[in-house]
Amino acid sequence: EAGGNGGALQRHLSRKLRATGAVTVAEYMREALTNPGQGYYTRRGGVGRDFVTSPEISQVFGELIGIWFISEWMATGKPKAFQLVELGPGRGTLTDDILRVFNQLASLLSKCDVSVHLVEVSPKLSETQALMLTGGKLQSGPEDKSAYMKGVSKTGIPISWYRDIQDVPPGYSFYLAHEFFDALPIHKFQRTERGWREVLVDIDPEVPDQLRFVLSPSSTPATENFIQPEERRDHVEVCPEAGVIIQRLACRIEKDGGAALVADYGHDGTKTDTFRGFRNHKHHDVLKAPGTADLTADVDFSFLRKMTQGRTATLGPIKQREFLKNMGIDLRLQVLLQNSHDTATQQQLLHSYDMLMNPKKMGDCFHFFALLPHHRLAQPDKKEKPESKSPVAPVAGFDELLLK
Repeated sequence: EAGGNGGALQRHLSRKLRATGAVTVAEYMREALTNPGQGYYTRRGGVGRDFVTSPEISQVFGELIGIWFISEWMATGKPKAFQLVELGPGRGTLTDDILRVFNQLASLLSKCDVSVHLVEVSPKLSETQALMLTGGKLQSGPEDKSAYMKGVSKTGIPISWYRDIQDVPPGYSFYLAHEFFDALPIHKFQRTERGWREVLVDIDPEVPDQLRFVLSPSSTPATENFIQPEERRDHVEVCPEAGVIIQRLACRIEKDGGAALVADYGHDGTKTDTFRGFRNHKHHDVLKAPGTADLTADVDFSFLRKMTQGRTATLGPIKQREFLKNMGIDLRLQVLLQNSHDTATQQQLLHSYDMLMNPKKMGDCFHFFALLPHHRLAQPDKKEKPESKSPVAPVAGFDELLLK
């Protein structure tokens, strides 16, 4: 079935390109991933056919993230309520693992009003999430118009679904974006003798219906807007949508408090060409059979940092294996190994630990990056009486970065 559908979207794109000329990589990516009839995410409900995510590898991953949020909640004086907001929650596995931790620490959270808010555009995926998280206990047509679906988790926590981060009610919140930013459409730029040019997707005149990359004949609006004058690289990928979303998160955290944790593969403004396709867990040519492969690009954390525009403090990016080590994954593994009595379970635990931590697997290519209110990191003023201000609690997971 994949081949057939790939053909339909390919023909649609070919017609469009013949009529309008070349399109940006961002437009191509948007069509391939989210075209209503033929897009990869819209058709498949996206997650899992072509790649496996960390929460699916090990429950420990989500548990440690849950502990990170609780540790931030405690460091900011245990506010009376918090919202857990996940962007692009996949199958709901990560939220499920986090809620299990919240449930285990129920005595600690007993005076706190916890709610979950999922930002999900795919109707298929929201059904999968609802089944996993609520066991199917749903309220149809919720009263408030902003949420399109509501339910209660198996542990009794209210969950609401939204199409846009803007629809999530304001308030002290913890935001989570795990493998969310890497699927947002990017623009690609190439430095030439005549200055910066945008990379576009066009029809190959020699080969019917085959797509190819071309350079824009002159500078495009995106080139003017997104290339920093101090740029040293010769090839740059920029994701404007990621910039907009990180700005919204930064504004919300600045206004209402809380924190955001971003976990994704990426770099700190050093990489160039990272646009790639995956199909059946193998690399796939990004221009072939659009709609049948998952397309992603590495997240540029230096761009995200720039786009917070100083509204919040940022920590990281720090390698996944360092973050998880700092969060105590080794101790957690020991406990799980001691509690499991069969070798198969123990092998599985060791294997998943290796997947998450091995530098050659996910340990080095995945990174954690956090947004926190400035006051969360402000060192007490030396001139005041030292005892008048308690020293700031280190931020879990990132703690050795605070010394820099």
